Amino acid sequence: MKNLQFVQKAALCIFVSATLIAVAPEAGAVKHRHQQAQQKKQEQQEQKNAEQQKSGDDAAAASLPVQPATPMPGANTLNVPVPPQPQLAAKSWVLMDYTSGQVLAGDNIDARVEPASITKVMTSYVVAAQLAAGKIKLEDEVYISENAWRGGGASTDGSTSFLKLNSKVALKDLMYGMIIQSGNDAAIALAEHVAGSEQTFAALMNQYAQQLGMTGTHYVNPTGLPSPDEYTTAHDIAILSRALIHNYPEEYKIYAIKEFEWNGITQHNRNSLLWRDSTVDGIKTGHTKEAGFCLATSAKRGEQRLIAVVMGTGSEKERADANQTVLNYGFRFFETHKLFDANKALTTRELWRGANDTAGLGLGDELLITLPRGRYNDMKPTLEFPSRLIAPYTKGQQVGTLRVKLDDKVLVERPLVVLDEQPEGGWWRRFVHSILLYFKSAPTTETTPVGTTAVGNPQPVK
Repeated sequence: MKNLQFVQKAALCIFVSATLIAVAPEAGAVKHRHQQAQQKKQEQQEQKNAEQQKSGDDAAAASLPVQPATPMPGANTLNVPVPPQPQLAAKSWVLMDYTSGQVLAGDNIDARVEPASITKVMTSYVVAAQLAAGKIKLEDEVYISENAWRGGGASTDGSTSFLKLNSKVALKDLMYGMIIQSGNDAAIALAEHVAGSEQTFAALMNQYAQQLGMTGTHYVNPTGLPSPDEYTTAHDIAILSRALIHNYPEEYKIYAIKEFEWNGITQHNRNSLLWRDSTVDGIKTGHTKEAGFCLATSAKRGEQRLIAVVMGTGSEKERADANQTVLNYGFRFFETHKLFDANKALTTRELWRGANDTAGLGLGDELLITLPRGRYNDMKPTLEFPSRLIAPYTKGQQVGTLRVKLDDKVLVERPLVVLDEQPEGGWWRRFVHSILLYFKSAPTTETTPVGTTAVGNPQPVK
């Protein structure tokens, strides 16, 4: 038995040795091609760096004998101090950058609060989505039911558009009445027209909230009238507001209109910042005894747009002042940059068992990031991915993660994906690579820093 085992081991050693001798040329060729690819990539990077240096030298020479060039406006690389975030007399609040979706400041952003009439932002979102899908039209004549009239009409204590019982009103006018006048009767009529009843429409609202990632929100009606089962968060309202502006810009324009007349009665938009700050173009007020005075706003200054949500202040003036404070803070101390383009290789790695020698890894979408002004050069983007990439891979398949940190805090994370289809190689190539992989060290996870597209010239997003 011992002699048989010895013979088997000897035969295995002879087979492996013969195989390695046979595959050595192929392995050498694979290694040589990989080295060539890496050398070519290095030469291209050196050439690119040289061109950038030459461009910088040319620009400096052209400015002589003027003082040395300074960074472009918004590209200040000095570590400019950023003061602590404002302290507001509110239940909760949040400041979000529209372009990147980052939360820049806030307090109790995920605390559960009553939304009051800010609920109507979701009501308008659902109606806009149904319009976009062709399910309804702006010209639709909407019947004003007794439920809409009694629940939100002139006889109630809440805001109303003064719609007449059993009348028919164009859907477009109801949208204006709900958004500008905050009419509860208009909101109920729209809900019944879209879904048949308030209850069914509320279920639709919750489905859209789930799609948008509004994990702290639940709706039971389209108006925001008090209910123990109707709640949201400042963070969720910012998420919804960002989606509304992006997905339905035409409907969002209604939020900037300052007044609307219906049934002979002219009512003003309750968002007083529309008069105070010309850069503000939305969004919605809300108030009940339980919720306090609430306001979601958005403003655009230059090419930067911010969203501010303040919930549960003590008065109309307080909610307006608080939103103005938050917006001013954001525009003064933060700016947005584009770090990486979509579908552009951030790193090229060796590929095993594949038809190609290497695989490019990058992002499926461009990456925008919002930072305190002057802190661009302090951020640290890193890539994390397996030390071995073994084919096959489909285009867009995630193999790792990109993280961007500032002061050891993770600002954003994005999937690192394979940029092109990477099929398996032929049987002989797979066999050779399998033998070589057998003798390599165990696979690990690599983490490596990565440069950004704008390093050395950190211009804000235009």
